[in-house]
Amino acid sequence: MGVFLAPMAGVTDLPYRLLARKYGADLVVSEMISAQAIVYRNQRTLNMLAIHEEERPCAIQLFGHDPEVMAAAAALVFEQVQPDMIDLNFGCPTPKVVKNGDGAALLRDPDRLSRIAAAVVRAVPIPVTAKIRLGWDERSINCLEVVRRLEDAGVHWITVHARTREQFYSGKARWEYIAAIKANSRLPIVGNGDIYTPADAREMITQTSCDHIAIGRGAQGNPWIFQQVKAYLAAGELLPPPSLEERIGVALRHLEMKIEADGEERAVREMRPHLAWYLKGVPFSSAIRRELNTAENRQEMERLLKELL
Repeated sequence: MGVFLAPMAGVTDLPYRLLARKYGADLVVSEMISAQAIVYRNQRTLNMLAIHEEERPCAIQLFGHDPEVMAAAAALVFEQVQPDMIDLNFGCPTPKVVKNGDGAALLRDPDRLSRIAAAVVRAVPIPVTAKIRLGWDERSINCLEVVRRLEDAGVHWITVHARTREQFYSGKARWEYIAAIKANSRLPIVGNGDIYTPADAREMITQTSCDHIAIGRGAQGNPWIFQQVKAYLAAGELLPPPSLEERIGVALRHLEMKIEADGEERAVREMRPHLAWYLKGVPFSSAIRRELNTAENRQEMERLLKELL
């Protein structure tokens, strides 16, 4: 049973993946990366491919809708950074992605989806995995068909976020569909959706019999969740939550790592939501969170965080 960090745009970049691995994630997955931009050799996109040896095993997740482009991008990724896996994004629900026929839009075109998967499997000598949703909307839930197509295409395992595209992240994840997929598939199935606590993780495993779990939003500002879940699954042990000092210390370290990776200006801008997540639930932190959201430099962010100690 593996406990994985699920891919999240704007979240699972190199610094956060390293933190997740430090705190127990068995596998980390990159932000979704445009196959088209990789093939065009867009430098900012190529920079997103960076992998540190300490974060392995690590998967690079690609999105796109052209089988040849996806295969070419996967081959280039393997040539440049040798990830342990290539993951295919067939689940992103955001309008700017689906309007181009990418992400969850491919759930409406299982033929193209399966051609993409088969092309990428042929293009690289490493495992290829896929992340899907239940379907486009309530009237077109087709996850069993999509899983069968992906099996035939040769993917290694499938992560299932148990919502439709129409739901985005609203409502409750429908774990019964993960159970149905597991019962009807020969592949390992990774359950995803609404895992925020160790008890959630155990309940998903009990209800679905999934082989692994992937934690997304439950890991935002909370890298400790991986070691907490693993301790609970292994021995029923509930680890104590991190102290305020540990929260602030890890937030400061995350900020430092982000600046090292991307430079101060970009890091400060992109760390604003992360720092708010680290402080979620911390008493008397609402004013600090508001100020962090407008902080302009590292020094200001560090000063605000340390005010809570």
